[in-house]
Amino acid sequence: MKRRTTSSKQAVFNILKSSEVALSQDDIEKKVAGEMNRATMYRILNSFCEDGHVHRIFSDDGRTYFAVCLNCKENDHHHNHVHFRCLKCLRMECLKEEIEIKMPQGYTFKDANCLVTGYCNCCS
Repeated sequence: MKRRTTSSKQAVFNILKSSEVALSQDDIEKKVAGEMNRATMYRILNSFCEDGHVHRIFSDDGRTYFAVCLNCKENDHHHNHVHFRCLKCLRMECLKEEIEIKMPQGYTFKDANCLVTGYCNCCS
């Protein structure tokens, strides 16, 4: 489904695209500083996820983070990589290495959400 591009959508996408790390809705909200309400931002982020432009990361800290899909192509949408959250600086990032999961016979693998916590190279 083709969606309209609005200035709010473009602002949120530009924030996500320019970030080196995954951002929570709160992080994005601080960057748009009153340009849109929370419900609008939530709808925008959900539409980006549904359209395959952004992926959602569920963290162990109870927050949801969002990152632009860099290696996905149309009709080949996947996120089988590890997400890393630093316990000291709280940085959430997508690691470039993809994971391989061996499934038992008769099972079909579709997608994985893998989160690893520890200390990043700056905080180690």
